[in-house]
Parts: sequence; C-alpha cells; structure tokens
Amino acid sequence: MQIGKFFDIFTTMKSQLYKTYRYLWLPFFALLAIWIVYWIEIRFGFNFNSYGLFPRSLKGLRGILLSPFIHSGIEHLFKNSIPLIILISALAFFYPKKHIKILLYGFLFSGILTWIIARPSYHIGASGIVYFLASFLFFNGIKSKNYRLIALALTVAFVYGSLVWGVLPDQTKENISWEGHLSGLIIGFLLSYFYTSEFVTSELNFKKHKSVMQTEKEKEFMRQFDENGHFNPIEPEEEPTDEVLIKDLSNQLDIKVYYKPKQKK
Repeated sequence: MQIGKFFDIFTTMKSQLYKTYRYLWLPFFALLAIWIVYWIEIRFGFNFNSYGLFPRSLKGLRGILLSPFIHSGIEHLFKNSIPLIILISALAFFYPKKHIKILLYGFLFSGILTWIIARPSYHIGASGIVYFLASFLFFNGIKSKNYRLIALALTVAFVYGSLVWGVLPDQTKENISWEGHLSGLIIGFLLSYFYTSEFVTSELNFKKHKSVMQTEKEKEFMRQFDENGHFNPIEPEEEPTDEVLIKDLSNQLDIKVYYKPKQKK
C-alpha cells in the first residue's frame, strides 16, 4: 500500500516537473551535445573539422547532420550557445506540439541548401541553425498578426537584428560561412509559411465560438420583429402558480382505493 502511494507521488512530481521545464529540455540537450563534442576534441586531441559539410561532394553529405555539432574553438562555441538556448526555448514555448518537427526540418533543409550553394570548403558550426530559428520566429510572428508572436518577432529583431550582416559575403572574414547563415535565413522564411503557432489556433477557436454565441443572440433578437419590420417583443411565458401545479398534479395522479370487508368469525 505504501509503495503504491509512493509511486503515485513520484509519478505526479515527475509530471509536474515535465510540464514546468518541458520548454528547456530540448535546448538543454542540444547545448549539452555540442559541448560534449567539443570536450572530446580537446580531451583526446581529435579534430572533427573533416566531418563538417563539404559542398557538392558525397562525402560532404554527412556534414548536413554532423556539422552543427562541430566548432572551431571556444569562442565559436560560446557565440552559438547563448542564441541556441534562447531561440530553441522560444520555439518550444510558442510551438509546443510542433517545435521538434520544425527544428528537424530547419536542421535538415538549411544543411542541404548550404551543401548546394556554398564554397568548396568545410563548413562547421551551429550558426546556420541560429539563423534559421531567428528567421522563422521573426517571419512567422509578423505573419501571424498575433500580439504575442509579434512581440517575439520584434524582440528577435532587436536582439539579433545584426545577424543580417552575416548573410553577406565578407572578404575580410573568409572563415565565416555566410552561405550557411543565408541558408538558415531562407529556410526559416520558407517554413514560417507552413506552420502556425498553437497560440494563434486557440485564439481563432475562441473567436469562432464567440461569433457563434453572438449569432444565436442575434437570432433571438430578430425573432422579436414581425414580417413588416415592426418590433413585437415576445411575451415571456407565465410561470405556473401553485394552484395550477396542484391541479395538474391531481389530474396526472390516478389514485385507486381497494376496500376489503372484514370477514365475520
């Protein structure tokens, strides 16, 4: 009995913790993965750059999946870590049922586009994912016309607006993969037209329900006008008095009394 009660408490606590921190699980594990890869490189002296994305080569295709986890140094890793955890958390909060699918599509398609258009060199780092997330959240927020998502879009534009310069070729920074940034921006823009936040869906359902309620009230009001358009209010039905109720009740009751005479001894 005690074990069963303990199990119920544990299950409830686990469920509450998941609901409270569910928006942080995905960014936490994403961040953990890229830091573990970098730690392995430093600890064991590996260099994973050759596993990055190399455009238009069969061997370079593996970089579509692997390159976001590989970074050139601690500075490169730090620059991507903070935007990743913030933007993935925002995606998980505003798109709770779709965020994993959106992130996977952005991860895959931005990598494919980079593989097609980029210079013949190894491209590494999660900055393409950062550009994808910023682009998706911005354009989807503007498109939605929802005040929460518009506020999110403006916040993204204010905090990460300078990212737009990273999609332009810069001869002074040849080690920057502007093609990966541009690919993330383009894919984020395109995917923003295929997905709608649950916040928008719930508000649309509320407005639809509200309009139906208003329609019923309007119909009730219009019934009070006759065919000539004259206002002819419907008289409320009179509530039956106690006397009428008793009379109706007596009419419904069918009382029969059977008398059995007492037999003489």
